[in-house]
Amino acid sequence: MTDRPIQLDGYELEHSRLNATGAGRALRYQDSPANRQRIEQHIRTAADLYQLEEALIRAVIRQESNFRLNAVSSKGAQGLMQLMPGTARMYRVSDPFDARQNIHAGTRHLRYLLQRYRNDLDLALAAYNAGETAVARYRGIPPYPETQAYVQAVKEWYREYR
Repeated sequence: MTDRPIQLDGYELEHSRLNATGAGRALRYQDSPANRQRIEQHIRTAADLYQLEEALIRAVIRQESNFRLNAVSSKGAQGLMQLMPGTARMYRVSDPFDARQNIHAGTRHLRYLLQRYRNDLDLALAAYNAGETAVARYRGIPPYPETQAYVQAVKEWYREYR
């Protein structure tokens, strides 16, 4: 990493908006067997604690971040389960890129949504993606193509992981 232009044979300079902390985190959380094992352990623990199937948590993570710990959306969602800053604060997440904190908060939020919508998975997933306000406004899955595709994609990953 550098803050200066460089030219090295065989290398291509990749520009990023990451600051030093974000760049260090990106390097620390490279996809590796060890990191995948840690993620899986956090999924198992959160599933047990919040009484959700591991396959559902895995499906949400797959759709949200494709298991990239340092994922950041254009809307500001962060980490594996793409927590919005307000949701992260609500669940007292100090570092949304910490796998344990992110998975536990995302799973806890998903559990809350399933309870709120009386175990209606479609509505819970729609609220996870578009927010509870949008689900209330449309009295169902909002007519947003992104949200409709999201619900279907998570359900497909869920079936596959089961």
